[in-house]
Amino acid sequence: MSAESHPTLPPVRLHSDAELARDALGAPLFARAVRLARWAGPATRVGVGGELAADQLPAAAAHLGLDTDDEDAAGYASQAWRVAVDTGLVDVTEPEEDADAEDAAEAGEEAGEGPYGTAAPGEDLALVTGGTPGDVLGLWRAALEAVLADAAVPDLEDLVDALDAGGEIDFDRLDWNPGREADFLDEVLANLYLLTVTEGGASDRPIPLPVLAASMVVPDGMGEPTDAVLEQVSDAMMRLDDQFRQLAPIGLVEFRPVDEELMAQADEDVPRGGREADDEDVSRYGMVRLTPLGLYGIRARMLEAGVDAPAVGELAGKGADALLDAVSSYPERAAQAEIEQWMAGREPADAVAELLAAARGDDEGGPLRRLRCQQALALAGPEAEPAVRSVLDEAELGGLARVWLAEHGAADVPAPAPEMVFWLTVDTIAAQLAADGETEELPLLMETLTAHHTGFFDQVWRVEHPSTVRVLEAMGRLHPDRKTAKEARKAAFKARSRRP
Repeated sequence: MSAESHPTLPPVRLHSDAELARDALGAPLFARAVRLARWAGPATRVGVGGELAADQLPAAAAHLGLDTDDEDAAGYASQAWRVAVDTGLVDVTEPEEDADAEDAAEAGEEAGEGPYGTAAPGEDLALVTGGTPGDVLGLWRAALEAVLADAAVPDLEDLVDALDAGGEIDFDRLDWNPGREADFLDEVLANLYLLTVTEGGASDRPIPLPVLAASMVVPDGMGEPTDAVLEQVSDAMMRLDDQFRQLAPIGLVEFRPVDEELMAQADEDVPRGGREADDEDVSRYGMVRLTPLGLYGIRARMLEAGVDAPAVGELAGKGADALLDAVSSYPERAAQAEIEQWMAGREPADAVAELLAAARGDDEGGPLRRLRCQQALALAGPEAEPAVRSVLDEAELGGLARVWLAEHGAADVPAPAPEMVFWLTVDTIAAQLAADGETEELPLLMETLTAHHTGFFDQVWRVEHPSTVRVLEAMGRLHPDRKTAKEARKAAFKARSRRP
């Protein structure tokens, strides 16, 4: 997965290892692999690649409880066996490739048989019941890698079409590059992960397959897609439909495939962005959602690739400075969840004192740190009052402290000096700009903060705050009152003029 394409991601909310391990053991393909590993014994025969002998597939399918009359049963059994071998749940001893073995192979081929190796339960099988949740998840991740490798291989129909006259695969005709296919699937899963975690850490809403396909194909900034681009989206959809069908049994995704009727309609359009369509119409084109286990698995692969993929709760053991720096870039809900976990493990009074110390600073990140600090202080009760009162006289924290004390009904809260009011106003707007940009709500905040201060812009341009100019320029663009916006622009000019 590309660290360059997703250098930093929003934090994800993960289930506990115990919950994830239970999910892994319940994934159909992994559960089948475990059952076949326990089934393996002295009579089990494997081929040169460790594959189960063809004449043993019906017995393996029957052991798994599959309908042996189903033409796909042998394929399911074969896939489960491969996963068992690839994860170390089964140990195989392949046929020896000496001269005698070659003679035996030739004789066996003439008799319709072949040279066989043996198989037995592997040492790692004991981890399924006797290991830690982390051990189980390690086995599941190995199974996932095996399935991902299979999912990047063209389907059987494409392989058959690419056979040349000699029965060999013509890779030029197939137009298949293993590295390119693996990269494509990695990028798909990265985009699905990003779409899942962007809102609040983990969205339960499934992603329409056309949306995911478009994220892979449609160039950034393109308006209405061209017919050529829509055709590429349609091709990508069908490719993803096949791949997600393979990834669902390992527990990575919940997937609703493309409606078979739509696949049969060659002239059917892919839904376009902005087209009116109800949820049922969209769902017919396929819907996919990463499971909690899938979020865990894709995040683990991203971390291995060097991508910064944080998880909510990782900062619980770190200091307030690390907390405020990190959550400054988090979405609101994820920041709240991280702050709650950090506060839960500490004495409230000590936590508040540490937060206030970390919130100081006249650097560009200071306003957003103080906003997150205020968010954290909202979780504290009366026991935090002494720590809050201790910063009443500080220029950077005095305004924040007064807000908290007033909200908690504290007595004897001194009125702030005008200079502190102006400084707090600049700091508050700077924090909102840093957190969310120029939102629709920001003009109302500007109006509220300036409405009760006569001559506000005659004074605010003198405020010694690193964001004074930026805030006044934003007010000049966004303030809903045109006269006030003009005053803000004049004040911004004065503030710039006094800077060296």
